[in-house]
Amino acid sequence: MRRLWNTFLKGLAAVLPVALTVYVVFWLARTAESVLGEPLRAWLPEDRYWPGLGLLVAFLLILIVGLLVDAYIVRRLFRYGESVLARIPIVKTIFGAFKDFSRFLPAGGKGRDLKRVVLWRFGSAQLIGFVTEEQVNPKLFGTMQEDLVAVYFPMSYQIGGYTLYLHKDELRETELSVEEAMRLVLIGGVTSQS
Repeated sequence: MRRLWNTFLKGLAAVLPVALTVYVVFWLARTAESVLGEPLRAWLPEDRYWPGLGLLVAFLLILIVGLLVDAYIVRRLFRYGESVLARIPIVKTIFGAFKDFSRFLPAGGKGRDLKRVVLWRFGSAQLIGFVTEEQVNPKLFGTMQEDLVAVYFPMSYQIGGYTLYLHKDELRETELSVEEAMRLVLIGGVTSQS
């Protein structure tokens, strides 16, 4: 019976990530279609609307927002909106988790917030971290700042994390991509040394 249960769990572990990914993508597409499809049906003549137009419009709107984010005034508005969300209890926790998650997406043409993946020794363990700043603000640490980098250590499931300013010599470079490292963090960010 135990062997049957273990085989079932292996199958579940193989199917679940694929099934959940397909479900989330399908749900996002359906949501975009339903939210934007209804106004489009009301606005366009019946013969001009076709299924999937709401999804296409959602894609175009996100693309336009991506272009506008580079504009100074829009950046300021986004920062203001984020600061408001960051002050509301419970909402700030949810927003922070989504904000952390979005940092792992490529930022069209610009360098990512997370520049490279490093390991940092903490006692007898190694923590996976992401260098976010190679040059630390001199107002923060004075002359010490030349040897420091900002390293972000996300918590499992990306519910928050910590940014530590560490000496460059304390970090060990890895060849992992940000995406590969994030998968490891989701499984467990701290691995014991052997």
